[in-house]
Amino acid sequence: MRALVMTAPGGAENSEIQQIEAPRPGPGQVAIDVAWAGLNFVDVMARRGDGGYTAEWPYLPGKEVAGTVRALGEGVTGLAVGDRVAAAPVGGGLAEVVLADAALTLPVPDGLALSAAAAAPLGLATAVLLLTDAGRLTDGDNVLVHSAGGGIGSAVAQLVPLLGGGGALIGTVGRPEKAAAAVELGYHHAFARDEKLADAVRTATDGRGVDLVLDPLGTAALDLDLAVTAPGGRIVLFGNAGGGELGDLPPLGRLMGGNLSVTGFSHRSYAATAPERLARAIRTTLDLQAHRGLTVPLTELADLEAVPAAHDAMQERRATGKYVVRVGG
Repeated sequence: MRALVMTAPGGAENSEIQQIEAPRPGPGQVAIDVAWAGLNFVDVMARRGDGGYTAEWPYLPGKEVAGTVRALGEGVTGLAVGDRVAAAPVGGGLAEVVLADAALTLPVPDGLALSAAAAAPLGLATAVLLLTDAGRLTDGDNVLVHSAGGGIGSAVAQLVPLLGGGGALIGTVGRPEKAAAAVELGYHHAFARDEKLADAVRTATDGRGVDLVLDPLGTAALDLDLAVTAPGGRIVLFGNAGGGELGDLPPLGRLMGGNLSVTGFSHRSYAATAPERLARAIRTTLDLQAHRGLTVPLTELADLEAVPAAHDAMQERRATGKYVVRVGG
């Protein structure tokens, strides 16, 4: 089968399309013929060699797919060969065949395109869990989202109104020219991350601040987050997109003084330790796509050969919205 293989830490020069043996499912696993796969920034961090994202090289990236069931491992029930499914594999999704745990393989509702379903298992499910489980979104909350133009940020803009949020939705972007695109996605306000950002957020919220911050930037923006979060607010850290060294968390006194909470979130840890919660979020996103009008802007790549350049665009902050790639089918 054809697969994208990252041969060593680095850039596009170390991403190759290779012929490798198709995997066979073990107990509790499903083999999937991949029709479409989603691209995510976690693949970029793995490609860079960031600590904790890959244990060995060569590495097979790809953590969300949609396609059809090829084969079932021992003990798998509730699925059949030929079923249309979306799944969150540990890796290897940028290939013609991938293995996924049956617990994280969900039927795709009739009428939902597999290209759209491929955005659900990691990108959309992460956005749902950030808002609900980690962020505890309530009606009237003002929400601030860093990297608003990316895949997660695009999803959050669509999900907040569907999940009951009714306050100001504010996005930040790394480049000023991307602010208008974030507003088109559904943000009420979008600002570049510069020295004027804190004042802009306060003005946009009539001085109140934000109740929920979703931050994929490690600790680089944490001081800003603390400065603009309203009393009782929540800050959710869910990545380290810049790849820099992580700083210390705020002292307890500062959190207590503002009645603030700082929470960590990891899709990978949910998959390993609470797969039922991740499966619930994937099911929610598929249902929202199929029945409640959830859409995210998709950039559809024609084949695996286009993926390294798309990873470059994501790393260089040139990408907007969600990339999915046609793999087969």
